[in-house]
Amino acid sequence: MSTDPATSTAGRIDFTLMYITHDAFRRDLSRLRRAAAEGRTDSVGVHDGWENFKRQLHVHHTAEDEALWPRVEAAGAARPDTAEILAAMAAEHARLDPLLEAVDVAMEERRDSEDLAGAVAFLEAALNDHMKHEEQAALPLIQEVLTPKDWAAFSRAIARKQKLSGAAAYVPWVIDGADDAQRAAFFTAMPAPVKVLNRMFWSSRYHKRHPWV
Repeated sequence: MSTDPATSTAGRIDFTLMYITHDAFRRDLSRLRRAAAEGRTDSVGVHDGWENFKRQLHVHHTAEDEALWPRVEAAGAARPDTAEILAAMAAEHARLDPLLEAVDVAMEERRDSEDLAGAVAFLEAALNDHMKHEEQAALPLIQEVLTPKDWAAFSRAIARKQKLSGAAAYVPWVIDGADDAQRAAFFTAMPAPVKVLNRMFWSSRYHKRHPWV
């Protein structure tokens, strides 16, 4: 999937795709929390939704670790807070791994609802805290030290990691449940063929799997 994110006036970076992706992570964890409360986590749809959530989170965070934070570190070396912010981002990414594993174990071993609900709650709190911190500290840092060209390079790194098959999963997933304004903003930030491919192929394929049902 190739992206060339739109930018606002004065050469500012447009974080539309980042915010919409964060919203999709929040949405999926809310759906997992409801499924756990209702005892539905053994359904095929919930397992498909959970597996896709993990794939999307892995791609997103791996691309940040490999293609974004090193660029920010180099460009922001003169700022006294750069190292602290980036160290926090790395620590928060690492903190999520055992929490994801705890949910996996609880689902696979079909532990009681309280165990699973607790594991989901810990993951949801940690990921929400991380994304809030990223939005409040890391994105302003990125806006100051990187250029739209730098951001486009990061977007291309995600695209290379996703490949076309990954785009076919990412696009309908990220806009699942988005409102009209979010969908319009998303497709404005994407190459025009993405909207056509999603409408003709990707969306129906995604929804046929009934994620989280």
